Amino acid sequence: MTTSPIKFGTSGWRGLIADDFTFANVRLAVNAIAEHVKSKSAHPTILVGYDPRFYSEEFSQLAVSILEEYDIRTLLSETFSPTPAVAFEIMRSKLDGAINFTASHNPAQYHGLKFSSSDAGPALPEVTKDIEARVIRSLQGGESLPRVPQHTTKNMRKTEQINLRGPYLKRLEELVRFDVLQKAKSKFVVDALHGCGAGYLDKILADHGIPVQSLRTERDCLFDGTGPDVSEENLAPLRKAVVETKSAAGLATDGDADRFGIVDEDGRWMQPNHILALVYDYIVESRGWNLPAARSVATSQMIDAAAKSRGQTTYQTPVGFKYIGQLIREDKIAMGGEESAGLTIRGHVPEKDGILACLLVAEMIAARGASLGEQIRAMFKKLGREFWPIRENLHVSDEQKANAIQKVAVDTSTLVGRKVVSIDRTDGAKFVFDDGSWMLARLSGTEPLLRLYIEADSAAASAKLAKEATAWILQN
Repeated sequence: MTTSPIKFGTSGWRGLIADDFTFANVRLAVNAIAEHVKSKSAHPTILVGYDPRFYSEEFSQLAVSILEEYDIRTLLSETFSPTPAVAFEIMRSKLDGAINFTASHNPAQYHGLKFSSSDAGPALPEVTKDIEARVIRSLQGGESLPRVPQHTTKNMRKTEQINLRGPYLKRLEELVRFDVLQKAKSKFVVDALHGCGAGYLDKILADHGIPVQSLRTERDCLFDGTGPDVSEENLAPLRKAVVETKSAAGLATDGDADRFGIVDEDGRWMQPNHILALVYDYIVESRGWNLPAARSVATSQMIDAAAKSRGQTTYQTPVGFKYIGQLIREDKIAMGGEESAGLTIRGHVPEKDGILACLLVAEMIAARGASLGEQIRAMFKKLGREFWPIRENLHVSDEQKANAIQKVAVDTSTLVGRKVVSIDRTDGAKFVFDDGSWMLARLSGTEPLLRLYIEADSAAASAKLAKEATAWILQN
């Protein structure tokens, strides 16, 4: 039985460069996408974007040549393309979709391809399954054989190029209250992590007269040897700069600028889960949007408590921003977010936007005149309890993975010495305990990992539960 070398996870297809992510496989993927798009529209227009990774320009030019072979009007981004800017251009120009070459926050040895549909959000499972099926038919030599133009950057027909930055930044000016930021006269440090956020977040702050220092804005295909992830470890240079410059906060975006990383004025890295709850509360307060919140099953229930305090409910979705994107398109929520540092708000793109997230955090600090640490402590007090989430990435063998899957598939009334009050199988297996704490085990959709999510009402309780849950998952 033929299997597809292209597998779409929670956010596109990713693979190791020269191993899984090769020119041959990119040809297969883009051919399949071209056929899918042509099946939906007789005269489609597709945008092609790319990030600063190794061979990004060559992969994007190959995609352009394939799409043009199918008589698909193709727009090529002039330069590196943040995922939210790509999504906004689909909406603004009513395009039929976009192919964006990025592996987001993954390490430097990875590359990837994100396909967005005409709705500007990440492609839904029925779309990616159709693309994967077309790849298999191509490999089997069936009715849908791939067109394979010779890979070359020479002799290419003149391709329409497009500037994504201007229109996207103009949209952000409509969403963010820069007058509030200007009055506060706060200073910020911006860290682009050598990714697509360079020239976007730093530029729009500077253009509005807000003091800003920029870090890691130059291209580095190796991303300092760590990868463009907005993790606590990777943001050490940002923490140092914030403290040294006495800035109000540090604002970071990942490789394709769809995720945010935040450092408080004292250099403390802020948990994305806490930021999501704060921003939701601030959005409802400042915009008057009396609407529910949305979060993935792996995300802190602090968002639920924040929504409840505002008289609102919360939608829970599987992991994958495409599900939150649907709620944004239907105008059902004020804000949607995932614990992996992604959010968007009402009236904006149905896609994660790390640039907007950072701007909203900066606005919130300016408007409230309080540090993020102070705001979180105030919210804990308001909600009547604390929330301390932990995520463990477990590198497991195939045997351990199979064993873990078998374990969590069993309905049980007690687990790791705690009484189980409910089990949620929206995505993976989430066990909620009688004291309000919970644990979730699920396989990553983007990396070869088993992810374990924990939340309890203190950092010590979360650490204890995480240790016990990890031992339970890994024991034979």
